[in-house]
Amino acid sequence: MSKPQALMDSLIGMLLLLAAAGSAWQTPNQSAGAVKVAAGPAAAGAAAASPGRPETPASKEPAAKPLTGFPYTSESLNYSVNWPTGLSLGEAHLRAGKLEDGWQFDFSLDASVPGFAIQDHYRSRSNGDLCSLELEKEVTHGKRTGHEKTIFDYKAGSATRTTLVDGGGHTDDDINNCAHDGLDFVFYARRELGQGRVPQQEDVLFGASYSVRLEYTGAQEVTVNDKRRQADRVVAHVRGPSADSSVEMLFDRDPARTPLIIKTPTALGTFSMELVR
Repeated sequence: MSKPQALMDSLIGMLLLLAAAGSAWQTPNQSAGAVKVAAGPAAAGAAAASPGRPETPASKEPAAKPLTGFPYTSESLNYSVNWPTGLSLGEAHLRAGKLEDGWQFDFSLDASVPGFAIQDHYRSRSNGDLCSLELEKEVTHGKRTGHEKTIFDYKAGSATRTTLVDGGGHTDDDINNCAHDGLDFVFYARRELGQGRVPQQEDVLFGASYSVRLEYTGAQEVTVNDKRRQADRVVAHVRGPSADSSVEMLFDRDPARTPLIIKTPTALGTFSMELVR
């Protein structure tokens, strides 16, 4: 296999594992839903007022800081795609947009080596329960391009993948009453963790069907954007027609369960994606 082809496979594998594995690492008692706000000094002062003075309404405690990021608000995350040496190879972007009746998710990847460009764009649409409705993939790997769309039909119990080129065909996969594509699954997992639940191992559709198993290995301090953060490390094991590998992922302990760093080992070394927002 040529170096550009091996590099392309490593980057696409990194994308797949980010999208398909998500951040499903936390134990149920590590819920992000609870936000504690300490009583302010104004309230304490009101409680200690002198009996001879007229009582005045106690000042309200400061409101909790609004939660940001998915699933609380729309979200845009930017990543640097790095060589094993740490030099930048390109960039990636992960976005979530709230719709009236659900969500739209986007992932784009733009990286290159001399004479070989990689430009991928993935769009996913889900309902309010984060069950996938549609996945569209557009890829450019050197001179090779691809464009396909998968439509999820829950009444028919199938997902139909159509190749959007002249002469392209289609394939059908059986689905349950709430299926997930690779991009949608990362956001589904993050929402579940915020509610104190860890998603089970499942088959995720990302063109083909991939079985995703997650192994939580403990807490780890990492440096992102020159700041030390406490993160949780998970190893994602993914098996499918074009994948049988493991990827290391580190996730922030913020309410949004933000993916911080994703590392994938290859014959060329360990490539990484690091948050740079």
